[in-house]
Amino acid sequence: MKLFKTLEGNIVLAKNLAYVLPKTNWDNLLNNDHLFNDLKKFLINENRINLSEKRLNKILLPPVKSQEIWASGVTYFRSKTARMEESKDSGGSSFYDKVYEAERPEIFFKSTPDRVKGPFEKVRIRKDSQWSVPEPELTLVISSTKKIIGYTIGNDMSARDIEAENPLYLPQAKSYNGSTALGPCIYILDQPLSSKTSLSLKIFRKGKQIFIGISEVAKIKRSFSELIQFLFKEMDFPKGCFLMTGTGIIPPDDFTLKVNDRIEISIEGIGSLINEVAQ
Repeated sequence: MKLFKTLEGNIVLAKNLAYVLPKTNWDNLLNNDHLFNDLKKFLINENRINLSEKRLNKILLPPVKSQEIWASGVTYFRSKTARMEESKDSGGSSFYDKVYEAERPEIFFKSTPDRVKGPFEKVRIRKDSQWSVPEPELTLVISSTKKIIGYTIGNDMSARDIEAENPLYLPQAKSYNGSTALGPCIYILDQPLSSKTSLSLKIFRKGKQIFIGISEVAKIKRSFSELIQFLFKEMDFPKGCFLMTGTGIIPPDDFTLKVNDRIEISIEGIGSLINEVAQ
C-alpha cells in the first residue's frame, strides 16, 4: 500500500484503487506500529474515490508533519570512496575510511519538518557552494517504538565543496533551506523491504539527461536495525522520525548541479521523487 499526504486529505492507493482516510491525523498514522493492518480497515467502497495520477501529482504534500529528519553517512562503499577523495586535500580522508569500518555509524541531523520539500517542489543549492549534488536515499519511517512502519524516497542535497574543506562543516553542507526532499508517499508493507530493491538517480538539464546512476539496497553495509539502535540510543522521538540510510549513487567529481536542473529519484515499489533545482 501507498499512503499519500495531500491537499485533499490522507489517501491510500491499494491495488490501483484510491481511498480517502476520513478523520485521520498524519502524526498518528506515522506512529502506528500496526499501520498496515489498520489501513486495510479503510479499504471499503464508501471511502473509494476517483483519482488520476495527474490529479494526484497536483495535490501532493511532503509526507511529514512533526517528525525530524535524520540521515546516515558512509553506509555504501561508493559513498566512502567519494568522501575520501573529496576530503584528501584537507587531510580528512581517513575519517571516512574509519567510520565505514567502525562500530558506530555516522548519523547526523538533516532537517526540521517545516524545511522539507515535497514532490515537484524546488530543492536548493547553497549560494556559497560551487559543487553540489543530490544524494538519492531510501528513507525509513520509524515509529516512537523504533519500528519501521514504512519507506519513502529522500533527496539529501549536499554541498560537497563545503564538506570537503573540513569535515566539521558537514552541518552547513547538509542542512539548509531546501536541502531535503521526501516523497512521493509512504510505502507500507507487511514484510521488510527486499534487499534486491533497486534505486536510480537521473538528472536532466534543459530537457537532456546528463547523469544516470543505479544501485540497490543490498549494497548498504549496515543493517537498518543497527542504524535505528544508534539513532535512538540517547534520544526519544514521540512522533516518530525519518532516517535516510545513505547513498550508493554519487555523480562524478567534475559534476555539479545548476539552477533549473531536474532531479528524478526512483525506488522500486515506492515510485519517483521529482524536484527542480533553485538557488
